[in-house]
Amino acid sequence: MGTAPLAATVLESLLASASVAVITVVTQPDKPKGRDLKLQPSAVKEVAMARGLPVMQPIKARDPGFVEELRRLAPELIVVAAYGQILPQALLDVPRFGCLNVHTSILPKYRGAAPIQWAILNGDAETGVTIMKMDAGLDTGDIVNEERTAIRDEDNSQTLHDRLAIIGGDLLVRTIPIFVRGEIQPRPQPAEGATYARKITKEDGRIDWSQPARVLWNKVRGLTPWPGTFTSLQREPAPMLLKIWRAELTDLQQGSPGEILSADRAGILVAAGNGALRLLEVQREGGKRLPAAQFVAGFPLQRGERFS
Repeated sequence: MGTAPLAATVLESLLASASVAVITVVTQPDKPKGRDLKLQPSAVKEVAMARGLPVMQPIKARDPGFVEELRRLAPELIVVAAYGQILPQALLDVPRFGCLNVHTSILPKYRGAAPIQWAILNGDAETGVTIMKMDAGLDTGDIVNEERTAIRDEDNSQTLHDRLAIIGGDLLVRTIPIFVRGEIQPRPQPAEGATYARKITKEDGRIDWSQPARVLWNKVRGLTPWPGTFTSLQREPAPMLLKIWRAELTDLQQGSPGEILSADRAGILVAAGNGALRLLEVQREGGKRLPAAQFVAGFPLQRGERFS
């Protein structure tokens, strides 16, 4: 059971394993996308269709008819990864060995929808994947296995997502055989340290230049590629919105928050509440994504101008 690209990677790992047989795939209904709002299948459905696997797409996973359909399939185990709905106890009770969830944090930290982004936003040094035996709560089930990975300076939420997807698929495939043989004992999550990773919104991407440069650097990394971080350049007759794709930290502190300290081949250096951020890749509203040096060559910026 899965929907997002991360779940598609996990499904590929399962299909490559000799120790399991995937009998059906459950994913969210197709959703309208693009300008013409054409219905598009999920990443998981695309993998399943390419492999000739049966696909089920219930509107609600708690629908009694859908739960009964699953019961008739008599699965020994259900695996869940980035599915997008909370599963009812009636469904969790269907398989003989229960339901295992692939969650992209070290639980109980970052339960919820956006653990990858929040790990970077909060400046964590590491994160990882937890294989959890599901209960009816929100990411509260017993821990079966886990694997950690460092969060690198060059990581953004996309690169970390892709690495965790591979780690999660590999860890799941290694875990299933020892779990069903009873060689690994699920353990309750620690009572302390539980946090909730709420969903990210577009407004989270707004840059507040009064914050320390390190906080802003983490924000750029954590919110790339979606929703992205943005700031406004105060120009007449109207402010210009600028999306920031890539930046680096500097120790310089010469101006007031949001003030442009320099704009040249090295990038656009902007003062923050503590330190400064050098913008390396930007995109003007309605324009192309460009290296900052190329952007300023066509759109000169002056020292003392201000972002807000």
